[in-house]
Amino acid sequence: MTRPATTSGTTSGTTAGSATADREHAPTAPVGPGELHERDEPDEQIAGRATGGIGAGAGFGWLLVVTGAVGLLAAATLLVEKILLLQDPTYVPSCSLNAVISCGSIMNTAQAEVFGFPNPIMGVAGFAVVLTVGAALLAGARFRRWFWWGLQLGVTFGIVFVHWLVVQSLYRINALCPYCMVVWVVTITLFVAVTAGNVRRGVLPGGRAAREVADFAPTIAVGWVLVVAALVVTRFWDYFSTLLPG
Repeated sequence: MTRPATTSGTTSGTTAGSATADREHAPTAPVGPGELHERDEPDEQIAGRATGGIGAGAGFGWLLVVTGAVGLLAAATLLVEKILLLQDPTYVPSCSLNAVISCGSIMNTAQAEVFGFPNPIMGVAGFAVVLTVGAALLAGARFRRWFWWGLQLGVTFGIVFVHWLVVQSLYRINALCPYCMVVWVVTITLFVAVTAGNVRRGVLPGGRAAREVADFAPTIAVGWVLVVAALVVTRFWDYFSTLLPG
């Protein structure tokens, strides 16, 4: 009478073990569009989406704070110089050094007021937002997906507008503005960083390949800036060549 009981117990244990093994080897559910697999995303980002908000690391927060502050300072300086020039048409801006490095030449063009008011006003407003977002992230803030999309649209507009200004400066106005070039560098850095971050956080669609490309964000930003710098040097080589020793 004891043997049947033993056989039954063994069978039950074997069945339970098989069920456990089946569960362990069962295929995981596919990752849906815009979602990141847990092993590809920090735990706080997964938890953030579950609670309706998406955060970012301290490094990204500091990047926004620094670039926002530098951009804000450059834009505010340009705005002050523009106001002084409006008050006194004979005023020579501090960044007007010669025929090539000449903010004044740019400030007096239609391109400097594309929307009917001085372009630096947009810079002051935009970089102030970037600085504020960075500070909020450092304080532990999380934002909903629509907010990250708004930030993405903002930096995308910025990068398009800046490159239009680059073309105008190099090939139409034929002058350079040092403060403007600072804004160019900051905007390129912001666009690459925000886009890469949104890809990693699953805000922007993209698979593993897109996330791997996002890992090269610093290299992409540096390369981009170097290309613009090469265009500047090439366009004004007659001037820059005079600065070379010998």
